[in-house]
Amino acid sequence: MRRILLVLSFLLALPVASMGREKVILDTDMVELFDDGIAMVMLANSPKIDLLGVVTVAGNTWAEEGTAYGVRQLEIIGRADIPVAQGFVEPLRAGRLETLPLERQMFGIGPSKYVGAFGHERPASWSAFYKKAYGKESPTRILEQHGADFIIEQVKKFPGEVTIAAIGPCTNVAFAIRKAPEIVPMIKRVIYMGGAFEVQGNTTPSAEFNWWFDPEAAKMAVRAPFKEQIVVGLDVCEKVLFTKKQYEKLIGLPRGYPDLVRMFKERFDSRFAKDPKYRSFVWDLIVSAILIDPTIVKEEKTEWIDVNSEYTVDYGRSLGYAKQGPAGTRKARIIFTIDETKFWQMMYELIQRPKA
Repeated sequence: MRRILLVLSFLLALPVASMGREKVILDTDMVELFDDGIAMVMLANSPKIDLLGVVTVAGNTWAEEGTAYGVRQLEIIGRADIPVAQGFVEPLRAGRLETLPLERQMFGIGPSKYVGAFGHERPASWSAFYKKAYGKESPTRILEQHGADFIIEQVKKFPGEVTIAAIGPCTNVAFAIRKAPEIVPMIKRVIYMGGAFEVQGNTTPSAEFNWWFDPEAAKMAVRAPFKEQIVVGLDVCEKVLFTKKQYEKLIGLPRGYPDLVRMFKERFDSRFAKDPKYRSFVWDLIVSAILIDPTIVKEEKTEWIDVNSEYTVDYGRSLGYAKQGPAGTRKARIIFTIDETKFWQMMYELIQRPKA
C-alpha cells in the first residue's frame, strides 16, 4: 500500500501540462509567418502538444536563415525555452545549386518559379543573419548539437512517443535514420508537408517544392518502415486559402502578439490594398492543425507511396499506388480535404497569447 501511495504522490507531483501531450519535433525550412512560422507558433501554444524542439533544414531558406527566423518568432511568443538546433544546410545531391540552371531548362518550370534558398546567397551564420534582419543580437542561444542528432537523441529518450513533423525537405530525417536506423521503429509517426499526388507539381510540372528540393532524402524517408506516415501535400494545401477576410480577422484578434501583428501588416497590408482578391496558401499550418486535432481530416486515402529520385523530368515526383507498390514502398495516409471552419478557428486561437 505504501508503495502505491508513493507512486501516486510522484504522479501528482508531475506538472499537469507535461502529461498526456503529443511529443513533437518540428523539422522545418523556417520562414516568418506563413507557413512554417505560424505552424510553429500553433504547436508551441497548443495545450495538446509538447514541442520538444525545432530543427532547421535548407529549403524555403538556408538553414542559417531558418534558424534565425525560428529563434526570433519563439522569442516573440515567449517560448525561447524551446530548443532550436540547426540541421543540414544543403540537399543530399552534390552540386545541386551549380547545376540548377540547366536542370530548370531540362526538367521544366511549374506554375511557381520559386526555388527557395537556391534563389539567393547563403548567409555566413544564423546569428549574423539575425542581427541583419532584426538590428540586434539575439539573446537566445541555439543548441550546438546538429539537428539530425537532436532527432536521434529525443526519439531514444522517448521511444514510441515522438512524432516528427517534417514540414520542409526531408534531409534531416533521412540522415537521422541512416545514421541510427534503430530509431525507425521507435518513432511514433512522421507527418510530412510534401508531395502532389493527384494534382500538378508547383516547382516543376511534376514535383512539389519540398520533395523537389531533396528528392533523395524524401525517397529515403517515405520508404522507411515507420509505424505511421501521413502526407499533407498540394492535394489538400491548394484547397485552403488565406484571403482578405481571414487577414482582417487575424490582425484584429484581441490577444494577438504585437510583433506578429506588425509582421503580418508589413507583409500583407500593401498586397490586399493593391488587390483585395489577393490570396495565398497556408501549407504547413495544416500539418500542425492535424496534429492538434485529427478530426479536422475529412477525406484521405491510404496508398503505397514513393518519390522519384531519378535525375529526369520526373525528379522529385511523388508517386501513389492504390495496391502494393514497387518493392520498398510503404503505406501512407494521404490527406485530401479538411474541415476549414475548424481549421481557421484553431489557427486564430493558437496565434494569440494564451488566456490567463
